[in-house]
Amino acid sequence: MNAIFVTIIVTCCLFVQQSAHAESTSIKTALTLRAALDNALKNNQGLAQLRSEAEALAALPSQRGALPDPMLSLNALNLPIDTFDLDQEPMTQMQVSLSQNFPWPGQRRLQNEAASKDALAASNRVNEKRLQIAAKVRGTWWHLAYLDRAIEIVKQNQALMRDFIEIAQTKYKVGKGLQQDVLLAQLELSKLLNRQLPLESMRDAAEADLNALMDRPQGESITIDTDTANLDLSQLPQMGALLEQALANRPVLDMERNRVDAAKLRIDVARKKSYPNITVGAAYGFRDATDPTGRNLPDLVSFRLGFSLPIYSSSKQDKEIEQRSSSFFASKYRYSETLRTVESDVSRYHAQYNASRDQVELYGSAIIPQAQQTVSAMLSGYQVNKVDFLNVINAELALYNAQISYWEALSKAKQSLALLAAAVGLENVYE
Repeated sequence: MNAIFVTIIVTCCLFVQQSAHAESTSIKTALTLRAALDNALKNNQGLAQLRSEAEALAALPSQRGALPDPMLSLNALNLPIDTFDLDQEPMTQMQVSLSQNFPWPGQRRLQNEAASKDALAASNRVNEKRLQIAAKVRGTWWHLAYLDRAIEIVKQNQALMRDFIEIAQTKYKVGKGLQQDVLLAQLELSKLLNRQLPLESMRDAAEADLNALMDRPQGESITIDTDTANLDLSQLPQMGALLEQALANRPVLDMERNRVDAAKLRIDVARKKSYPNITVGAAYGFRDATDPTGRNLPDLVSFRLGFSLPIYSSSKQDKEIEQRSSSFFASKYRYSETLRTVESDVSRYHAQYNASRDQVELYGSAIIPQAQQTVSAMLSGYQVNKVDFLNVINAELALYNAQISYWEALSKAKQSLALLAAAVGLENVYE
């Protein structure tokens, strides 16, 4: 009878040790990482909003660089109020005039260039959003992969613990076991059931996050396809190379640089506004009167040249220059802060990835194989009554915890890798 029980234990332990990933019976297609990324980048509403804002700003440069609309006027001049006849007085005329305002030379060009920098910054913001969405999708997808494997391992160990309970009860009934073994196995089963609850809660939250990133209805179930996933953890470039890559490729840095350039150009625009604007115009006056000799009076042509007078510059133009200068320095400070944040992110995610990568290597090459050997040794000892039931349980739990920790470390490594890729300006990770 003992041999049968031990055979059951060995079979169950091997099932847990190999962490067999059962094929989904759901009719829904499993979601690969590539499909999740494609869906998010295509459907994410936050990204669509930024694209629309960038398109709106792209239409501004030509507007900022265009001349003000010319002014067309139709005037009735010097009408006599007693009769309102057009031919009563020689000075009466119907006039058509056209005038055009010209900002001081160079002002429109600077406004166009500043608006172009704003448009570039908006485009950079779209690219930065793409990076952040890709990183979030990768991180959430791998978090779901870890939770699925953890829940699967917990359920496998629950089944194993139920077998332990049955074996302990059988041995106790025939007088070859202890009641405390039954109680111990039941306690560990309860702990496993309790461990499953927070894992399932975390999975529901992660599933909701991924649905939101892909703009899918909440409550729509997601099955993660880890069978085709790349589980390799490659060696990263040196920190110096990653920082250089971030300086060259990170869209948020380009965005802040373009904002600095736009702010500097607007200082020049404000200075140009200290000079007068020029207005030129021409008018043609039609007359329908005659002189005392009966001769028709000729029509009249008028020309106009005007200048605006910036006589309130101390409270207007000078203040705008001060305002634009403050905005320029604020942009420079924001760029410096963003640069330091990017450098900090690269350093942090690089360290986190390497630490998780080392953990994965340690679990895969040492801890899990050692735990498997310990379980086998404990089972052999238990078969000949040289090892008590508590040691068998503890060995199996150690293996179970190591398997979950392996997938947790792998998931954290992949999440750190995704964040690192975004930090240096890449949608694709180092795989």
